[in-house]
Amino acid sequence: MEFGVSTFVTDDGIGPAALGRALEERGLGSLFLAEHSHIPVARISPWPGGSELPRHYYRTFDPFVALAAAAAVTERLRVGTGIALVIQRDPIHLAKEVATLDRVSNGRAVLGVGAGWNREEMRNHGTDPKTRMRLLRERVLAIKALWTQDEAEFHGEFVDFDPVFSYPKPVRTPHPPVLVGGSGPTTFDRVLDFGDGWMPIYGRDTDDLQDQITELRRRADRPVPVTMFGVPPKPDVVAELAAAGVDEVLFNLPTEPEAETLRRLDRLAELT
Repeated sequence: MEFGVSTFVTDDGIGPAALGRALEERGLGSLFLAEHSHIPVARISPWPGGSELPRHYYRTFDPFVALAAAAAVTERLRVGTGIALVIQRDPIHLAKEVATLDRVSNGRAVLGVGAGWNREEMRNHGTDPKTRMRLLRERVLAIKALWTQDEAEFHGEFVDFDPVFSYPKPVRTPHPPVLVGGSGPTTFDRVLDFGDGWMPIYGRDTDDLQDQITELRRRADRPVPVTMFGVPPKPDVVAELAAAGVDEVLFNLPTEPEAETLRRLDRLAELT
């Protein structure tokens, strides 16, 4: 089992370069950053994590800029999104951003994707929440085409472009892994259709995790790694996830100033 952290990098907490260095120095293998472009003031959509939306959701950095800063000061740390809101991003730009991150990091980029929960945020980007899952699928498939084809083209319901040159291509072959977030009734359909792995959030519809992983791998015709997002740093939880077949644990790292974060990472290093 591999270990990393999932967190929000904001202007309230430790910077991405300092965080990346601290993780690698302590032997942790990955850094996954969340994304929200903005939070609408008149928000109706309920946050799945509870009643009050935490402050760090309002203040998060752009994940790709922050991950590039972390990658530039590390050598082994894998840098990924947990999750990138693909339905709010232009796929041609996003393909270039991730490929550039993969080049900057020498093949350490991971693209975690999802459709999100904040419908007001989606609408501000021109996305209809009712069609967001179909949009997510097409944009991911288009991004993979841009990564892997010299003259890439895509023709779908929402994404449509004739042959284009799109560079750089990623270092990773055939491309950076795409981890599909969520744990709903149709999540495995998406993982098997356009994903390379599954990344559920700990405690959100994962009560039958071992059976879920068994079902996913039974349906798959290839290895499907499972990365568990937002894990509390407790030995019994780690043991539970290992027994269920999880490949990577991402410990939830609160957004705190540098000194507090380093002390917390010291305790994580002892656990791992």
